[in-house]
Order: sequence, then C-alpha cells, then structure tokens
Amino acid sequence: MKFKRSSQPLTAFSHSSLTDITMLLLIFFLLTSQFVIMSGVKIKLPGSKTSEEASPSMLVVTVTADGMIYAANNPVSLDALGPALKAIRDKTGETVLVIRPDRDVPIDRIIKVIDSAKTNGITKFTLETEKEGQR
Repeated sequence: MKFKRSSQPLTAFSHSSLTDITMLLLIFFLLTSQFVIMSGVKIKLPGSKTSEEASPSMLVVTVTADGMIYAANNPVSLDALGPALKAIRDKTGETVLVIRPDRDVPIDRIIKVIDSAKTNGITKFTLETEKEGQR
C-alpha cells in the first residue's frame, strides 16, 4: 500500500463545530434567562379579584411597609418625590403613574404620593395589585 503525501495545507474549513457550539450557547442562554430574578423593591402587593396585567411603565412609585418611597427603584423622600417624578416624566414621556404600595401601607401615605404627583403635573394614576390566590 502506497500513501500519497501532500505538501499543500488543507484549505477547507468545517463550520459544523462552530454551529454546534452556537446552538448549545443559544439553548443555554434561553434556559437560564427563565431563572433571572427581577430586581427591585420587595413588597407584598394588595390582593384584588379583578387584577389585570399592567403595561410596563417607567413612571413607577413603590411604597414599602416601613414608609420608604422609591421612584423608579431609587429611594426618595416625600418632598423630593414630585420633582423626581417630573424629571422621569419629562425624560420618558410617560403620563400614567403606577403606584405599587405594600399591602400594609396606610392609605394616607398613598394619598400623599398622589398629591405630590398631582402638584407636578401628573394626573393619571393606577394602583398595582396582584390577583388573589397568587400570594
């Protein structure tokens, strides 16, 4: 048996191994993206029988049970809330304020948040709740 020697380099490149690696990475990222925990302020939303899915909004105020107020996940005082909301509204163009109160927040705290927003030109509000039975 006589073997033929070739002095020329192989010029063909197989893309199949790169395709396999790309597919495995795609599957990995698709599966792991399902386990990403949403960051933000942890609260227990009040329950409602008629809760609906809210449209995503950048104009969100979260009020925690210990009285902290967060505008777009940034802690603010009640006095600084109005100007912070106005700045977010001017930047994003959002017109509806989504209030995410903890279920233990007194109603007068929520009213103060609404008053602060109204004095800065935001007139539409919605309270975020969760459907009862999902707690």
